[in-house]
Amino acid sequence: MSNAVATHNPVLQPNNFQELIGFAKMAAASDLMPKDYKGKPENIMIAVQMGSELGLAPMQAIQNIAVINGRPSVWGDAMLALVRGSGKCSSVKEIFEGDGDNLAAVCVVRRVDGDEVRGEFSVADAKRANLWSKQGPWQQYPRRMLQMRARGFALRDAFPDVLRGLIGAEEAQDIPADPIDVTPRHRHVEPPKTIDHKQIFSDRLEGCPDALSVDNQWTVWESTIQKAFDAGRPIPEAVQDAVRDMIAAKRAEFDRQATEAPIEEPVA
Repeated sequence: MSNAVATHNPVLQPNNFQELIGFAKMAAASDLMPKDYKGKPENIMIAVQMGSELGLAPMQAIQNIAVINGRPSVWGDAMLALVRGSGKCSSVKEIFEGDGDNLAAVCVVRRVDGDEVRGEFSVADAKRANLWSKQGPWQQYPRRMLQMRARGFALRDAFPDVLRGLIGAEEAQDIPADPIDVTPRHRHVEPPKTIDHKQIFSDRLEGCPDALSVDNQWTVWESTIQKAFDAGRPIPEAVQDAVRDMIAAKRAEFDRQATEAPIEEPVA
């Protein structure tokens, strides 16, 4: 890891992936890390990488980028600093308008090329999003939260080239985490199929001499065939050959018996 020395302050900057891993592990073990990064080197790696794309030094990235629900986001004040420091922002104006449910934070930003974008977020908007009664900052600093939401909308719409898809951390905190699906999973089990072993056996022996009936064939070889099919195996060729030999032998025996049968004289 090298020290890239700037004009006034030395900046510690990882130069490759291995240096980034080493930095992340070291930083995760430090007591100076924000709680979202302490003991979480993976989060630090995401933040530092995202920060490098925005022009932030590693420690600036860790202090200003929050990984919320697995998604990097940037705190509202840092978002404004990035935009102002980009050289693409001409002006930023933040005000409040209205009262009651119509009280709205308004942020109007202008780019140096002349484009102007207005973002606003009202009490009514917060109520529709179920934020106004939410415990935490929305109860403690409601105007500040309205301001951050309006600022985030305006800056993201006007400066996507600067923010690279980052959203405000204040907004990210209000996005529900992906729910855990606790629906019980029942594995579908196909009912056992009834196998007509006798019919399959008969089909396999199609074309063989039929001097021996299928019933007799089945009786002789039932045990062997049953075991083969229960094990999911085809009928062995040796079994089929044996059956053919058996049928041929039985047919020869029947032919011999027919030949040797005595001829009965007709009764007068």
